[in-house]
Amino acid sequence: MFESFETGDEVLQSEAFMKEEVRYNLIHRITEYPAAIRLTTSDRKLIFTQSPGHNPWLWVSGELEREQQERLVQQLAERVQLYEFPGISAQPEIAKTFAEAFCNRKGKLYHTNMMLEAYHCPEVWKPAEVHGHLEKAKAEQVPVIAEFLTGFMKDAFGEMLRPEDFLTIAAEDAASGDLYLWMADHTPVSMAKITHRSARHARINDVYTPASHRKQGYASALVAALCEHLLSAELTPVLYADGKNPDSNKVYRSIGFMNAGQITDLKFD
Repeated sequence: MFESFETGDEVLQSEAFMKEEVRYNLIHRITEYPAAIRLTTSDRKLIFTQSPGHNPWLWVSGELEREQQERLVQQLAERVQLYEFPGISAQPEIAKTFAEAFCNRKGKLYHTNMMLEAYHCPEVWKPAEVHGHLEKAKAEQVPVIAEFLTGFMKDAFGEMLRPEDFLTIAAEDAASGDLYLWMADHTPVSMAKITHRSARHARINDVYTPASHRKQGYASALVAALCEHLLSAELTPVLYADGKNPDSNKVYRSIGFMNAGQITDLKFD
């Protein structure tokens, strides 16, 4: 019933998957990893894919009845029971069904780690009168980028790290051409990154403004300008936001992002 598939498989271009592509956009990136697990069904109504060390992402076609979805997910849990996964990411009911079936077989428990809100921006609304301008990150800005990444990891995941831990990543981000800064009076005050591009979408991540520069519209202006750039390239901007962070969700909605559903991040104990 379950079979492996390769990067670029038609399953990612099926009508059923494309209906929910915004919510499951990260699947495009996961399938590109050479060592990724990639499973689907012969009728292409399910996708299960995982990059090493991270949650698998699971999509089940909304065209199936709820009973069919549950039966298919339970069969999947049996198929992958010999693997060790840190958790599962999927639409809330699907994630719970998989977690219960998988954890029962493994003698584990699970808990909700995060609820992600998926967004897409078909039309951007640029905020007015925000001081500054958009700029691609440069090599000489690596130290401040490392500081921003440290702050982002603390705010998003509660991880207490040091800027020097991010110097290599910051240098790679600056060289990629996909990391952008909002500059005010020649000072970087906010950052955002185009993390991945697929055929129809571009995903934005690592949106961060230091506390000393917040409440001045910098993040809104930065993300809006980035969205305008992507839309001009005929790519629809997408992103994930923590459902527990009302400020970030409000910012994204204020510049034109529309909600496309939730993804539950469950962790296995």
